[in-house]
Amino acid sequence: MKKGGYFTDYSILGRSPLFRGIPTGDFGVLLEHLKAETRSYKKGDLICHAGEHTNALGIVLTGSVTIESDDIFGNRSVLDKVGPGQVFAETYACVPNEPMLVNVAAAENCTVLFLKTAQILSPCAVNCRHHGKLIENLLLVSAQKNLSLSRRIFHTAPKTIRGRLISYLSFQAIRENSDSFTIPFNRQQLADYLSVDRSALSKEMGKMRDEGILNFSKNHFELKRTS
Repeated sequence: MKKGGYFTDYSILGRSPLFRGIPTGDFGVLLEHLKAETRSYKKGDLICHAGEHTNALGIVLTGSVTIESDDIFGNRSVLDKVGPGQVFAETYACVPNEPMLVNVAAAENCTVLFLKTAQILSPCAVNCRHHGKLIENLLLVSAQKNLSLSRRIFHTAPKTIRGRLISYLSFQAIRENSDSFTIPFNRQQLADYLSVDRSALSKEMGKMRDEGILNFSKNHFELKRTS
């Protein structure tokens, strides 16, 4: 992990839902007040550990991170993947005495901007007009995360691998409004997200391709609707 100052390229922050509606010209002073800090990680580094406490949320600036849950036997479930402009650990940062139940790991080399949530939630004399918008955006981000976790529960509810895969891919098709789309997971991450064995998932995908239900190449999929 490499620490630095706060991020000065505001193009990514301008696309972040947390800063939606805030002029980029005000980012510099706002980030200074929020005690922003940038840290860089290498692929595989743990950014946040289950069991620890955090008082800061993270915004991915470059690369991506995965939100993971490990049981005592070492079995891993991928709950989400977070890319540039997206936020993580916001719920735990708002309840600083609550231990994290998940790990946050660097899915690739990445840079993360950390913001102290106490600074977001507390009024100030500097750029105070933006606090209401930040809090509104933070609430929206938290609500979207809850929906994302609810979707995963929905996708892992079917008892069969095929049922889970169809549930997940159907949602992706609806969201992209297309039967051809790219998902944010590689094969292992998809298996972890669906809580299935990777080899069994690959075998089932092969069967579905042979049956003419599905085409895929790496993380790009095409659903074949039957008449």
